[in-house]
Parts: sequence; structure tokens; C-alpha cells
Amino acid sequence: MSGTEEAGGGGPATGSAGAGPVGVGPGAAAGPAAAAALGEAAGPGLPEEAGLAGARQLQEAAGDPDAPPKKRLRAAEAAEAAAGSGKLEERLYSVLCCTVCLDLPKASVYQCTNGHLMCAGCFIHLLADARLKEEQATCPNCRCEISKSLCCRNLAVEKAVSELPSECGFCLRQFPRSLLERHQKEECQDRVTQCKYKRIGCPWHGPFHELTVHEAACAHPTKTGNELMEILDEMDQSHRKEMQLYNSIFSLLSFEKIGYTEVQFRPYRTDDFITRLYYETPRFTVLNQTWVLKARVNDSERNPNLSCKRTLSFQLLLKSKVTAPLECSFLLLKGPYDDVKISPVIYHFVFTNESNETDYVPLPIVDSVECNKLLAAKNINLRLFLFQIQK
Repeated sequence: MSGTEEAGGGGPATGSAGAGPVGVGPGAAAGPAAAAALGEAAGPGLPEEAGLAGARQLQEAAGDPDAPPKKRLRAAEAAEAAAGSGKLEERLYSVLCCTVCLDLPKASVYQCTNGHLMCAGCFIHLLADARLKEEQATCPNCRCEISKSLCCRNLAVEKAVSELPSECGFCLRQFPRSLLERHQKEECQDRVTQCKYKRIGCPWHGPFHELTVHEAACAHPTKTGNELMEILDEMDQSHRKEMQLYNSIFSLLSFEKIGYTEVQFRPYRTDDFITRLYYETPRFTVLNQTWVLKARVNDSERNPNLSCKRTLSFQLLLKSKVTAPLECSFLLLKGPYDDVKISPVIYHFVFTNESNETDYVPLPIVDSVECNKLLAAKNINLRLFLFQIQK
């Protein structure tokens, strides 16, 4: 498969999230007062017209029957806030929400050069969609170019959002967003918890304040050994799979010939009429042999940008000639400077001059969010381990 290397600029193309009708921006609150509040929250340089334009978008979204339910609800709430009704928190919600998902950001907040806000998840998704579509990523509101180099975090908005009240999903009390996670995990008396005897089969789930009463009356501690054997067998099977992986890794580390290297996947496009994105590394040498790695998205699905579920698969190619079959085990892990989550999976293959490339095998990424992180990057940097099996 031949192709031309994709332009390696800082930004990919716009994603599907930005291809539809524009959403509620940080200037979505109508009226001069809301626009002024937005200018203070999102930083300098945001024109007052952004608030008025946002108000028009809110009115259109609220009256559009084809708009998603969540978008119509957010638009209706923001329209009420723009009319001067509601609490200050509700009005700030419409000003500080993400311009793509219309929800308050939970972590990092990015802004385009015109000040429109995007949560970290939506920002990465836009960049990943752009990479798949071979276009320049743009802000869904103002259509200016966005990339990791052009956009910056808005720390003022992040701090403001963390202080806004949010409702606990269990006890329905209000807490600052910065304290809500700790409350729900450790302090809330209504949080859902499990019986301490779940390891021996107790299926009970219930509010924390009922836990003591349940455990005192739980029947599982009084079960006989024969009744618990089936549960223990299931636990043993899951532990066996984990131990098998660890034992395999330790066994490979005892091999005589071990090699590893940092590999950089670069984006390319196929020469087909409808081009497809693929990745390929430069040639590298490990175990005195020359190799190349290739990767593709969703197994070369025609339009992976239309799919919410995204995966990467890769293959290892031997480029040098060998005088005898070369049996190897190999695995890919994240590089030293990446934060992507990859589960270790060991693959095996016997390389010969006639069979010098493996099938495409899954890159064991945890979920589609982690895959989007890789796609949004200019290049994908991973670490390859090769173990030569001696006869």
C-alpha cells in the first residue's frame, strides 16, 4: 500500500461534531449583560457580538424539533437565563458550557482563538475526526482553525466551573463540583455500595446507610464450603488468566535475544479514489533485522469518522532477508511520554522470506476515548518489544 505522508501540521481536520448545526457557545447567553459576563469568564478578546449570536443559536435550537433532546433542554434553560430569570448559577451554566456537548466541562477547558470553549473530550474528538477526514479542524462556532498549538486552556473558566454547585446523584444535595466526586465516593450516606461478602457471592447493592444492617443479616458467611466452591472456581479462572499473562511476560524476559525500540507511526493516505487513513513507521532495526509497523483505523472501515467506536489494529513486517525461520513474540506498549492506556497483549509469529508480515492484530486500547487521543496527535509514539524464540 503506497501513499503520500499526510501534512504534519499541528491540526487535523474538523470532526463530525463540528459538521452539523453550530451548538451553544460560550457566548450563548443573550443580551449585553450575559455577553459581558462571558467576556470576563472566557478571557479577553471575545467580542460582544458572540453573546448575541449565541442567543440566536439558542432560540433556533430550542425551536428545532430535530435537535437532540439534550440540546433542546440546554437551549431552553439558556434562553430562560438570557431572559433574566433563574439563578446566577443557571445563567453561568449557559455561558461556561462546552460549545460541542453543551455540558459543563469536567476537567480541562480549551478555547479557540476567538474564545469559544470546548471540554477536553470534545476538543480531542474534533481533532481525531479531522485526522480521519483529512481536513483542518475548526471551531464549531466561528469556524476558525483549531489545533493543540493554536488552542490553549482557560484556567479561569476551569476554576469557575469547579466552584459551581452540582447535585449529588444519590442524596440530591448541592455541592461545589470540585467536592462532588469525593462526596459521592466517600461521604454520601445514600451512595450505592456492595456487601463485603460479595467475594463469596453476595449480590446485594444498596445505599450505604443500610450496609451495616444488611451485613449483620447476610446469609453468605454461614454457607458451607460446598456451596462456596462454584463461586471460588469462577474467581480462580479469572486469576488464572491474569497469572498466565504475567508468567508469559516473565518467561519472555528470560530469553537470550530481547530487543525494544521507540516507534513513531506517521499518518499517510492510500492512493485509492476514496483515500483512507493509515499509519506507518520508518524502518527500524531490532535483533539485527529490519522491520516496519503499519496501523489502520477500524480495520479500514470506509467512513470511520461516522462511528463512535474506534479501534486501531497493527501489523509487523520483516523487511530484511532471513536464512532460517525467525520465530518471535512481540507486544506494543505506550511510550515513555504518552498517557494513553494500553493493556499488554503478547502476539507470536514465525517470519520467513515467503511469510514476512503478520496479520493485522488489535492494538489493545482501553476504549474509544484513548483511541481518539492517539488519532488527535500529530504522530503516534509507542514502544515495541521483540523476543526471539531460540530453537
